[in-house]
Amino acid sequence: MIAKLRVAFVAAVLVSMTLALWPLQALAMRRGWPIQRKLPHLWHVVACRVAGLTVRVKGTPATGRPLLITSNHQSWSDIMVLGRVMPLSFIAKAEVKDWPAFGLLARLQRTVFVEREARGRTAHQASAIAERLSEGDAMVLFAEGTTSDGNEVLPFRTALFGAAQMALRESTSGSVLVQPVAVAYTHANGLPLGRYSRPLAAWPGDVTLGPHLLAFLKEGAIDATVAFGEPIAFTETSDRKAMARSAEASVRRLLAEALADRL
Repeated sequence: MIAKLRVAFVAAVLVSMTLALWPLQALAMRRGWPIQRKLPHLWHVVACRVAGLTVRVKGTPATGRPLLITSNHQSWSDIMVLGRVMPLSFIAKAEVKDWPAFGLLARLQRTVFVEREARGRTAHQASAIAERLSEGDAMVLFAEGTTSDGNEVLPFRTALFGAAQMALRESTSGSVLVQPVAVAYTHANGLPLGRYSRPLAAWPGDVTLGPHLLAFLKEGAIDATVAFGEPIAFTETSDRKAMARSAEASVRRLLAEALADRL
């Protein structure tokens, strides 16, 4: 009964907050007001609080722009965890745009939607991301292209790293910062999440969303660590594939250290 009441409370708060902020965010996006970056951050701060997500930050988010954040990806909750840390926008697969509720939230977050399998549109999609980077938005790329079980990092896809290359054209500093970031789910109700229990927080692609969402919210207290690595400067002489490999290695190390609590 308590778990059901908790889920109902979380749902009521998030729906009420979304309905309250939606008109203002829609207007801010239409008019180009700077507050359009801050309102989603506020939403995530409150959402993490009511959902019982405690976020610990290790390392320092880069202050320079343009900034492309490359992160591992385990669950829908990664959006809340990263969005709790700082104002940013995400790069998501095109199908998310039409998901009930999540699609609306993604659009209000000013997400850039990409068709990952449409190789012929890669340049166009990278250009759209580059434009947002050049406007000063910190963009999050889940470079694995899918969700993992939270215990490891899957190989990074390199295509959309071309966005950093395209953003160089508008960069006054002559470089674009690529910052590796690892998201790790470490505890539930104060108890360490081991290798086999970590899927409580992770949402691999073959798991139905609804039951996983309910189980996550019923838990009531999940601890997550967001570990920021050293930013890598992407310049005119940088190689896109080499950059992807370097970022992947850094995220892999950060995740292992966060899970072992060595940060």
